[in-house]
Formats: sequence, C-alpha cells, structure tokens
Amino acid sequence: MKPLLLTVGLIIAAWITSGAAAEAPSAAAAPAATAPAATAPAATAPAATAPAATAPAAAAPAAETVKDQPKPATPAAPATAATSRVQVVTSMGSFTIELNGERAPLTVAHFLRYVDQGHYSGTIIHRVVANFVIQGGGFDSSYKLVPAPVKVVNESGNGLTNQRGTVGMARSQDPHSSDAQFYVNLYDNEALDPNKTRWGYAVFGKVVQGMEVVDRIGNVSTGARGPFKEDAPLQPVVIERIERVAGP
Repeated sequence: MKPLLLTVGLIIAAWITSGAAAEAPSAAAAPAATAPAATAPAATAPAATAPAATAPAAAAPAAETVKDQPKPATPAAPATAATSRVQVVTSMGSFTIELNGERAPLTVAHFLRYVDQGHYSGTIIHRVVANFVIQGGGFDSSYKLVPAPVKVVNESGNGLTNQRGTVGMARSQDPHSSDAQFYVNLYDNEALDPNKTRWGYAVFGKVVQGMEVVDRIGNVSTGARGPFKEDAPLQPVVIERIERVAGP
C-alpha cells in the first residue's frame, strides 16, 4: 500500500510542476519595453512664406551672388533721428524718404552708411511689380551686381508695417541678409509683415514727397532684362544719387 501511495504522490507532484511551468511566461516571451521614438519633426527655419512674385527678396540670381562672406552689421554713428530724410534722385524724377531712426535704428544707420558711401549713384530700379513694389539699389545700368558686403540685423518686429508708401530692406530667405537693396510699397502688403511663425521684411521709412514719381515708376513696362526673366523695366530707371536732405 505504501509503495502505491508513494507512486501516486510522485505523479501528482510531477503534474503540478509541469502545469506551473506552462503558465509562467518566460522572460523571452514578455514584450520588451520600447522607448518612444522622438516623433517631433525636425526644427524648420521659418522661411518667408510670401510667394516669389510677392516677396521683395534680394533679386540677385544665384550665379551672380556676391561671394564675399557677410560682414557683421556694425551700427553706424547714431545720426538716426526720426525726422532724418534722404532724397532719391532718379531718371524719372525725385522722391523723399523720411527715415524712422527711433523704430529702426540699426536699419537706418545701415542704409545711411551706403548713402554716405555713394553706393546708390548709378544703380537702377531693377524690379517693378505693379500694385506691389519697386525695388532697386543692387545693380548698375548693365545689370551687374554692385557689391554690398555689409548686412544688417532684421528689425521687422519694430511695429512699422508694409503699408503703401513705406520703404523696407529687401533680402533673401535668410532673415538677416539685407544688404543695400531697398523697396517701396505701392500697395498695403501685409504679407511682408512678420508674424509668430516667420520673420518679415523690415520697414525703416516712408515716402513723404514725390509718391507720384514712385507710382510712375511702378507703372513702367517690364519684361526680361539682364539676369531677370521678368519684372525688369524695359527702359532703365536709373538712381542718379541718394543724398541726405534737411528735414521740415
């Protein structure tokens, strides 16, 4: 009798052991903890979102871009009073810009640096888009790019907006790439103002005399000239000079 009970006990013990082993998942069977992958998209620089036809980007074609490394913007002497003025003398007439040194001190000092150097004499209005902007100060009458290596920090958040008659600095997609090229708004261009996701185009002054001259320039016939496939005046509009003038 004892041998029989011993045998039955051994069989039950073996059955319990094998059942427990079947019910305990092995470490290999348990799914390994997976670290969440970094799913955030790569940071994207807020490029100017205005379409090419409506953004006054510095219009130098890639093949003719000045190859000098941009020099850091160095603020000029602070002759940037809010009422300082310059006169733009062109082959189609003159207009006067009042510079806002209070809201855009770095940009005004930067612009006046090029004015005082005589940079603009003999350059042209190389881009005209009706009901948008006229743009100039970067090419000579042979459509050769005039070197302008000094850049300026973008001051588009200064509260000045791209309304009709205001003057701003043209640039490429790099928000801090403005050199000497400037534009005059022919229309209220809110698309050029900054917002929470992108830099804007920095306004630093406004036309206070001669807006009718700007409008005449803005209505000239345009087409392909030099490196530009469109929007270049068919008859050159020459900037004879830009000079400081006394305020009112």
